Amino acid sequence: MKVRAQHSGDLELRAAWNQNCRPYWIVGLFSLFSNLMMLTGPIYMLQVYDRVLGSKSQETLVALSLLVVLLYGVMGVLDWSRGRIMTRVGARFQNALDEQVFAAVLQRSAKGADFHSQTGLRNIEAIRRFMAAPVFLACFDLPWAPIFLIGIFILHPMLGWLAVAGALVLVTLTCLNQWFMHQSQSAAGVLRFQAGEIADQMRDEAEMICAMGMQEIVRQRWLKERKGALDHQTRTSDVTGGFSSLTKTLRLFLQSAMLGLGAYLVLENQMTAGGIIAGSILLGRALVPVETILNQWEVIQSAKAGWDGVGVLLSGAPVAPRRIELPCPNADLEARSLTVVRSGEKIAALRNVTFQVQTGQAIGVIGPSGSGKSTLAQAITGALQPVGGSLRLDAAALDQYDPTRLGEYVGYLPQRVRLFDGTISENIARLDPEMEIRAAKSAAAHEMILELPDGYETRLRSAQSRLSGGQMQRIGLARAMCGEPPIVVLDEPNSNLDAIGTDALNAAIRTIKLRKGAVIVMAHRPAAIRECDLLLVLENGTPTAFGPRDEVLRKTVQNHHKMLLASNDPKSTP
Repeated sequence: MKVRAQHSGDLELRAAWNQNCRPYWIVGLFSLFSNLMMLTGPIYMLQVYDRVLGSKSQETLVALSLLVVLLYGVMGVLDWSRGRIMTRVGARFQNALDEQVFAAVLQRSAKGADFHSQTGLRNIEAIRRFMAAPVFLACFDLPWAPIFLIGIFILHPMLGWLAVAGALVLVTLTCLNQWFMHQSQSAAGVLRFQAGEIADQMRDEAEMICAMGMQEIVRQRWLKERKGALDHQTRTSDVTGGFSSLTKTLRLFLQSAMLGLGAYLVLENQMTAGGIIAGSILLGRALVPVETILNQWEVIQSAKAGWDGVGVLLSGAPVAPRRIELPCPNADLEARSLTVVRSGEKIAALRNVTFQVQTGQAIGVIGPSGSGKSTLAQAITGALQPVGGSLRLDAAALDQYDPTRLGEYVGYLPQRVRLFDGTISENIARLDPEMEIRAAKSAAAHEMILELPDGYETRLRSAQSRLSGGQMQRIGLARAMCGEPPIVVLDEPNSNLDAIGTDALNAAIRTIKLRKGAVIVMAHRPAAIRECDLLLVLENGTPTAFGPRDEVLRKTVQNHHKMLLASNDPKSTP
């Protein structure tokens, strides 16, 4: 199954790659003519040394020189053109996948952030950079290197075999470079990612870290990951630098050896003096693609890692099938034997949960920490998929709704409110500025917002908000109510609220009920369920009671009282 999933991700990448087949053929054709034009220099040298110097004809020299200028000009235009083409091909490739990769990052991150979801956007950038880099064009030039080797053989077989031997040594060095770099570069990438995560967390939670005196501990932890990444990167750079220096030295040696062997052959009257310079130029041109590939091997490795990473990312977040758009549902939500397993876990977080909430009702969900309240909230929003049972909104299963539409039909206030970079108005309107004032009034947050320095235009930053926890929670409530969704899910909505904020919360719940909506409230504090009509009690992910609020509360208190009496009864002690 995993191999099949990975294969599907590769197919999507190859489909985007193959959309640009025609430009590849054009670049290949340009590369053929560009490399043929590279023969201009050696041929010019042969003519100058063997004909012009011998005949002392200035007219021949001028004619040859003008022809060389023309040919080199054409070659420059071809090189410039194929570079522009590949830059745009890379941009088209990224544009073809950007939306899908971004959606996959969101989809996987919603289930729990991992390495591939965190690096997905950087991976697609790495592939694009490779396609626009000189090393990619060197791959088009490499197949034409035999043309230059054949030209050297034409000058003299001994020069040709020397060039072939040097090229084989360079190819061997390239393979060894890849073998030595692979493991170290992969480890360095993982450690850089971990160090970056720690740095981001330190920046986001800087106030808490300073308040708790954890600066030194988190600094040491970050330095440990950072040092590990730098050590691996240093070893990788040492290996790459060593191979690059060795390649450069070998290339210079081969050129000198070519000149020396050519001089010997001239002295033996086996070739002309022009062949010495021509052979050296041909050898240099034949080795340029190999040296470019070796010097930019890190770009190739990054692109390969990016290709593999994007393949895994897309395979783990398949494109949702197109659904028939259902009309806006009524506020009737029903769960039947609902069972949910969170990503990466083997034990169900919810088991056999059954309840029903209808239009104009509010249901409270209570239970100790870890009882499954937040899991139920995320299942109702569609963030978690059931593995058993069903969860239906207006008789339709949640997966029958388009995810974007479902987000409009189910308002959600998470336990930990996160605001986006932007104004309060944009945050309430979910970055789509419509009806934000009406939503704020419904959430009883309008007056609070007007008291801020810039009112609805107060600009916030996600990592450094100047709002208190209670203010953020009330803005989050307004965001959940924006657009008047039929269902509103509130997870611990009064955890940071004072008495005034709690009264505003209950007023908002009454507003939702009056407009024929339904509210699901996950709560610890009794004040949050004051307006609830029904009550669901969860314990270890399993429902222990469900029914009218007062009746369930009375039974819960009675059961709790009986348990206390039993625990204090000496007869119950073994």
